[in-house]
Amino acid sequence: MQQNATLRLFKRGPTAEFRLLVILVLSLVLLVVDARWKVFEPARQAVSVLIYPFQRAAMAPRDLIEGVRSWTNAATVAKEEKEALQRQRIELAQQRLFFFLGNEEKEALQRQRIELAQLASHAAQFATENQQLRRLLNVTAPAEQQSVAVEVLYEPANPYTRHLIFNKGSDSGIASGMPVIDEGGVVGQVVRVTPFTSEAALITDEKVSVPVQVVRNGLRLIAFGGNPAGKIEARFLPLNADVRAGDTLVTSGIGGLFPAGLAVARVDEVRRDVVSGFAVAVATPLSHPERYRHFLVLLSEQSELLSEVEP
Repeated sequence: MQQNATLRLFKRGPTAEFRLLVILVLSLVLLVVDARWKVFEPARQAVSVLIYPFQRAAMAPRDLIEGVRSWTNAATVAKEEKEALQRQRIELAQQRLFFFLGNEEKEALQRQRIELAQLASHAAQFATENQQLRRLLNVTAPAEQQSVAVEVLYEPANPYTRHLIFNKGSDSGIASGMPVIDEGGVVGQVVRVTPFTSEAALITDEKVSVPVQVVRNGLRLIAFGGNPAGKIEARFLPLNADVRAGDTLVTSGIGGLFPAGLAVARVDEVRRDVVSGFAVAVATPLSHPERYRHFLVLLSEQSELLSEVEP
């Protein structure tokens, strides 16, 4: 005798809300574990190696455009210099007849002089960029500090952090904790490294703190990032601390990560709060990471040791 089977109209199992709750809890646990410990660092390294070719492919159009633009600019500058020399010859010839010309001819000559001044301004701009690159390559020569020249791949679109991604990583000797500088001074500090890329936090980021000292009197301070205006702060100073507006801050060398004597910032103002009993010195960084694409990473054995023993 055939038995009537019960028709199941609904699928039994956990509800969608319960699944969402489990996923949220799992995500929070992974975030906490990744922030406090480096358990997932090998997985991150493997993923970074896998996606690195795709990153380079995504950046290839930009690099091609920059290369074509630089070549075009060089050819344009050479052509403009040649034309400028020709104009100078014509101008010298015309100056002899200047007193015999009318007002219109004199105005035309004046316009030519303005064009020559503009060409000279453009040539000076290119010369300045060339000198900046040369100074950047020789900035650590007096201290005999080994360094690696890096180029910015991209800047993460995160309004809460101030980071830069470079095109070189651990294969080039870069490790976490190494300082990043430009011709103006300290730019930031490497916070994460993969075999082919590295991530640096700027000194205006809340994660970075730099041991500094005042050049005028040698007073040692700790400069912290995190100021909304893109500045750094030396916090919890005594009310009678000898810090003034206009003082220059340089690295003190304490801690071994940042070599001593690197320019950091210039003090804008000192806020003294009698209620709390502390003062805060607000300073503007002397580096300009928003202007340049090339920087130097100072190789430090101390930073490598710290990155190895970091939990």
